[in-house]
Amino acid sequence: MAVIRLTKSLKEEYSKLFNSMIINSSKIGVVDYIVTRLVENRNRYNDVTKGTSIPWYFVSVIHAMETSISFSRHLHNGDTLTERTKHHPAGRPKTGTPPFTWEESAIDAIKFMRLNKWNDWSLEGLLYKLEAYNGFGYRLHYPHVLSPYLWSFSNHYSKGKYVADGRWSDAAVSRQCGGAVLLRRMAELNFVELPLNSKESTNYDEPILYYTNERIPYGEELQKFLNTFPGIYLRADGRPGRKTSDAFYKVTGHFLSGDEKT
Repeated sequence: MAVIRLTKSLKEEYSKLFNSMIINSSKIGVVDYIVTRLVENRNRYNDVTKGTSIPWYFVSVIHAMETSISFSRHLHNGDTLTERTKHHPAGRPKTGTPPFTWEESAIDAIKFMRLNKWNDWSLEGLLYKLEAYNGFGYRLHYPHVLSPYLWSFSNHYSKGKYVADGRWSDAAVSRQCGGAVLLRRMAELNFVELPLNSKESTNYDEPILYYTNERIPYGEELQKFLNTFPGIYLRADGRPGRKTSDAFYKVTGHFLSGDEKT
C-alpha cells in the first residue's frame, strides 16, 4: 500500500538489516572519505536542526545523498541554490530571493518533508525517514531489490535501480554509497551513538501522506495505487486533495490526515 507506516514489522526489518549489514571491503575507503567530510561539517548540520529533535547526522547523510556534500545545492534534490528548485519538489523555497544560502534551503527542506514534526529518531525511525526522503518506489514496485538509497555498498544490495524518473533497470548498479551504510560506518568509527527503538514514540504509525492541494512527496504514488481499485479514477498529479481523500476513504474507511471530514 502506498501509505507506508512505521509499523512494528517494518521496525524489525530495519533493525535486522542494519545489524546484519556488512560494508563491501572494496568500498571502505570511499565510505570513510565521505564520513570524514560529513563529520567535519557537523556544526553546519547542527545549525539547521536547532529547535528540533533531528540529529545532525541524519541531515548530514541526506546532504551526502542529495548533493554529494555540496553547500551550493538545495538539500531538497540537489538543484543549484542560485534559483528555486526545478525538479521535484519544484519552486522551493517558496519565500525569499535567490541565490539562497545552504542553511535557508536546508531548513525549508526539513519543513517541507515535515521532519521537524517527527520525534522517533531511533535507529529504525532514522532509516524510515531516510527511505521516505527518497521515496518508497523500490518497496512498492520492486520489493525484490532493497533500496540502494539505503543499502548500496553493502551485502544487502547488488543491482537494480531507477535510472531516471519512472525508468527501471534490473541490471543497473548504483554507484552511490547508501545512507544506511554511512550511518553504520559513523557508528563503527564512534562518531555517533545510534539510539535504540523508542517504543514510546508518538509517531509510531504516523502516515507519510496528508490532505492538501499542493504537490507532496508520495502523493502521486498514493494516487496510482488507488487507481488500481475498481471505480476509482484519479489524476496522478501528486496533489492528494478532495477526490484523493474520498477515494482513500472508499478503500480504507479513513480520510487522509488533515481532511476536515476526519
